[in-house]
Amino acid sequence: MGVVAKQSFFNLISIGIGFLVGALNVLLLYPVYMGDSRQGLVVGLLALSNLFQPFLSMGLQHALIKFFSGFSLKSERDALLWFVVLSPLVLVLFLAVLYTATPQLLNRWVQFKATLDFPYLEFVLLVAVSTAYFEIFNSWLRVHLKSIFANFLKELYPRLLIAILIIGFSMEWYDFPQFIYLLLGGYYFRLVLIIGFSLLVYRPSWQWHLPPQAQKIVQYSLMIFLSGAAASFILDIDKAMLLTFSKEEVAYYSVAIYIAAVIEAPGRALFQIISPIVAEALNKKNNKQVQRLLQKSSTLLLVISGGLFLLIQLNVADFYNLIQPEYKAAMFAVQLVSLGKLYSMSTGCMNQIISNSDYYPYVLFFSVTAAVLAILLNMFAIPRYGLMGAAYATLAVLICINSLKVTLLWWKMKMQPYSMDSLQVIGAVVLTYFLATVITLPFSPVVNIVIQSMLIGGVYLMLLWGMGSLKQLTTFWKRN
Repeated sequence: MGVVAKQSFFNLISIGIGFLVGALNVLLLYPVYMGDSRQGLVVGLLALSNLFQPFLSMGLQHALIKFFSGFSLKSERDALLWFVVLSPLVLVLFLAVLYTATPQLLNRWVQFKATLDFPYLEFVLLVAVSTAYFEIFNSWLRVHLKSIFANFLKELYPRLLIAILIIGFSMEWYDFPQFIYLLLGGYYFRLVLIIGFSLLVYRPSWQWHLPPQAQKIVQYSLMIFLSGAAASFILDIDKAMLLTFSKEEVAYYSVAIYIAAVIEAPGRALFQIISPIVAEALNKKNNKQVQRLLQKSSTLLLVISGGLFLLIQLNVADFYNLIQPEYKAAMFAVQLVSLGKLYSMSTGCMNQIISNSDYYPYVLFFSVTAAVLAILLNMFAIPRYGLMGAAYATLAVLICINSLKVTLLWWKMKMQPYSMDSLQVIGAVVLTYFLATVITLPFSPVVNIVIQSMLIGGVYLMLLWGMGSLKQLTTFWKRN
């Protein structure tokens, strides 16, 4: 088993367990022990922190991945590491001075209905700082092909933290404001852990000079920063805008998004390790390897995410019968958003290729276009359709932007993620879906989900095996 396969496998385990713990949080612990109002508030605050985070990291974590493999000397790589770590401190200090001098300026950005008395904005900003530095050290580990522990801290740790804190809250060990402070402390403990592990993996010697191509690194970072800021808006603007209307709808919608996001789990596991490999292949001008990674990652993700898509689509009604009735308002949102997520996964490592190639300036165009489109669609749809409006907007943005990226890749690099294998997998997904919709089971929701999942998985795997897709993927898995 190659390095991609091994680390992707362990990353997928972390992400899978993380999703299970997260499901326990959003479907049981939050609703039962905190209620939809507090759940919506916490989700909304974390979403707002994600909007601030790109302004602090400034895209430097992506610059580290792109340029690290292009430097052959240890001193050059060390200089790059120190530059990436120290540069955000300037922004953090500027933000601290700005907030101390004019807190009312930033407070205008965080206005929503709230009844509890604790410093919302301080929480949002401090979480953003910890997350920004976490992403930088995450990239530090990824360029050294050590992604497993970082992925655990990224995907599983925050969900375990919230689960433990909610249980403590339910036992009345602390009140809700104290819950918020403990959550903040947990984020900074995670930062300490990844910094310590990063220094164990590789400890750079101090360099008094800037890295080579510093101007190009800054230019790339700024471009990716603007793209990342826009991308954060795409991910969280819907929840942030819903928060101004209803904390309860944020809770319902966040559950729907969480369920649909399961489809992205295989991609998140794969991209943690494949990004530096793609960057290295591009630095070496090895276009044949890039094309191979693109199409094989597309087929691999279609197979796995396609199976998850089927399980979600065909079990969603029974699943919602297991949780509190008011959450059913978002059931159709799950089906819409999961379709967009599957399309995103079908493009394989396309985003990694574009952002690490000479065509990275287009990333800004796509991100800004997607952000503007998301804002406009949410502004139009949320007041009219509530949380379903946010789902319509999300689906439209995912389809539009991914289609534009596929077009760019073919236009500029004569590459595209799809092959005959892709068509076979899509055919297996469609055929399995229509075969499974014929089945109607009269049992309890849990029994229905178990039986349906076994039938869906069996039919899907048999179709894939008959088409030969599984054999080709096994070969790719062993080689990489």
